[in-house]
Amino acid sequence: MSRRRKYSPEFKREAIALTRQPGVSCRQIALEIGINPNLLTRWRREADEETDKAFKGSGSPRDEEVARLKRELARVKKERDFLREA
Repeated sequence: MSRRRKYSPEFKREAIALTRQPGVSCRQIALEIGINPNLLTRWRREADEETDKAFKGSGSPRDEEVARLKRELARVKKERDFLREA
């Protein structure tokens, strides 16, 4: 049985900030950073409802590092695939 992953409040805020950029969807950002799109949508809804109380939980720095590396890997793969097609 797998353990439940925990994310730091900083990671959640950063992910939500990415969704507020023009021309991107929650689903697209969620897939790029390696989380479920429904989870990111829920985080955004929680942040909109309660800005002071949102994300009181604790996440480990290791999870944040893994997510950051996944984002970077996705970006590098996109660049590689773009160059392959050109």
